[in-house]
Amino acid sequence: MTRKPQAIREREAKAPAATAFARPDGRSPRQIRPLKFERGVLSHAEGSAMVSLGRTRVLCSASVEDRAPGWLRGQGKGWVTAEYGMLPGSTATRKPRDKGGKIDGRSVEIQRLIGRSLRAVVDLDKLGERTLWIDCDVLEADGGTRTAAIDGALVALHDAFVTLSNRGRLTGPPLRDTVAAISVGLVGGTACLDLDYAEDSTAQVDMNVVMTGAGRFVEVQGTGESVSFSEAELRALIRLARTGVRRVVTAQRRLLGDSGLLPVL
Repeated sequence: MTRKPQAIREREAKAPAATAFARPDGRSPRQIRPLKFERGVLSHAEGSAMVSLGRTRVLCSASVEDRAPGWLRGQGKGWVTAEYGMLPGSTATRKPRDKGGKIDGRSVEIQRLIGRSLRAVVDLDKLGERTLWIDCDVLEADGGTRTAAIDGALVALHDAFVTLSNRGRLTGPPLRDTVAAISVGLVGGTACLDLDYAEDSTAQVDMNVVMTGAGRFVEVQGTGESVSFSEAELRALIRLARTGVRRVVTAQRRLLGDSGLLPVL
């Protein structure tokens, strides 16, 4: 074996040792923040849940309106729609309330995402002519509010279906699958799962992935914030997101599995 030149060996000996990648909260790159669901936190909504993902907390409620939207009436099917908002004290600087019915563009984008994600796993023909309103209110924001909202909204929606089923108002189980979401990104060149605010605000690439419990994609939102990214990096981020979604789905099913309304995968 050929020996390295003396000068190279001396430089390598003096070079500082490589340090392992460190996240602000000490997690490994493949680790999600502590995830917790609380069911039935509101007494008036047909379904409700509080989801905590690290310091991010979102209150999700599902309320039933016994009529379908005008454009669906007479077709015998229902609708699931969502609204999303951040309370004034949820961020480091006060977020003003929406006034005069005007909703900021970010909130509109996120509530449409939540609605699409839920409708992807609901058989609307089983609802009858009624609307389920999903309200997601961010109590505290530390990154990943939209993904946490989707994760908690599924629990609230499920419990609203339980309420309707107990009242004899469903023609069959409306949930075809679960749905969950998680964020991923490139932080300091490293692929990381479930970004908190400190990471999300400095990430070179930021991505939100929504998937069904069966592993099918509902939506992938990926953005190069400060750099472009390769197909190989995209694939790596999606693989990482898949592991995170599986962990959320496992937690959802562990919580809801005794209801009889979830399909067997």
